[in-house]
Amino acid sequence: MNADEKRFAICVSTFYRDLADRLIAGASAEFEEAGVSSDKVSVFEVPGAFELAPAARTCAASGGFAGVACLGAVIRGETSHYDHVCSEAASGIMRVQLDTGVPCAFGVVTCETMQQALERTGDGKRDQGRDAARAVLALVELQEEMA
Repeated sequence: MNADEKRFAICVSTFYRDLADRLIAGASAEFEEAGVSSDKVSVFEVPGAFELAPAARTCAASGGFAGVACLGAVIRGETSHYDHVCSEAASGIMRVQLDTGVPCAFGVVTCETMQQALERTGDGKRDQGRDAARAVLALVELQEEMA
């Protein structure tokens, strides 16, 4: 894949600003390491994870992006709100990529505690931002191979 010729979008929920910044940093680093220059990556912020799918659809439908990394964090609270947001965010993002053909990665950390979220945003077990960018790049490469 000639990554330098392609543009990518990062749609990020800023509900947890510190986590959002970490996720953006991870995804941006992964794109850069793959040869995508920073001026070819656009970041679009939305208030929460529920708004990621509409943002991804806007990016995908624009025709300007080869792929979209959807990033955010949802931490379980005392109500069932967590279950609804996680489920709808995941299915919405999947629907965008199936409907448009533009790869969209689900890079939303879904966990029980802030500590778990930190561990999954580059501070331990994994870096969900990097993982989402890597997934988008892999799907774009697959599309090119099949074309």
